[in-house]
Amino acid sequence: MNVIEVTGLRKSYPERTAVDGVSFQVGRGEIFGLAGPNGGGKTTLVECLSGLRRPDGGTVRVLGHDPWRERSALHQRIGVQLQDSRLPGELRVGEALRLYSTFYREPADWRELMATWELTDRRNTAFNKLSGGWRQRLLIALALVGKPELVVLDELTTGLDPYARRATWAMVRELRTLGVTVVLVSHFMDEAEALCDRVAVLGAGRLLALGSPAELVAEAGADNLEEAFLDLVEEYR
Repeated sequence: MNVIEVTGLRKSYPERTAVDGVSFQVGRGEIFGLAGPNGGGKTTLVECLSGLRRPDGGTVRVLGHDPWRERSALHQRIGVQLQDSRLPGELRVGEALRLYSTFYREPADWRELMATWELTDRRNTAFNKLSGGWRQRLLIALALVGKPELVVLDELTTGLDPYARRATWAMVRELRTLGVTVVLVSHFMDEAEALCDRVAVLGAGRLLALGSPAELVAEAGADNLEEAFLDLVEEYR
């Protein structure tokens, strides 16, 4: 079954159209990538999927819910880590996980989650004392506190060093083994190629291409996904 169904989604602001008639589906258990240049519409699309913005047109269904009209019910079933997610600097790892667990009717055991993501030794470490990689690890754990069926990860590895990026990739793959569907927003094509079952490429709010990394590379006659992506974006411009 499909976890996400988007048909003709449109969202405009006074100065521009952010999402322009986009349609796609995401199946249960997929790691689904959203890629595109800055300003391509990725973040607005994710906000519409998460119930944070009201679409101007089209339809969106996430786990059978209208994200805008049924936000409360949907938020009990999804986890979201947005690009600008931050916590109060003095909030400690254990405190954050315990606090987030109170937001859900049937949360995961936050202590077990802390152990699973190797955060136990940093239980008493304040957020502003964590390195970039450990912050991302905590943010992923927080997105999982509600035992979600779907997790949205927006620009997960921006600003991380190569080692932390690879460690974060391993965490994303681990989500699949837990039975969680993942929407991964990224402008790193090596990341999308390594992790995603399918990738939707957005540009100026429109869906430019949709398929597996191998399909997109073959259709573009490219050597890798980054080259295919650049060709798509350049052609559209």
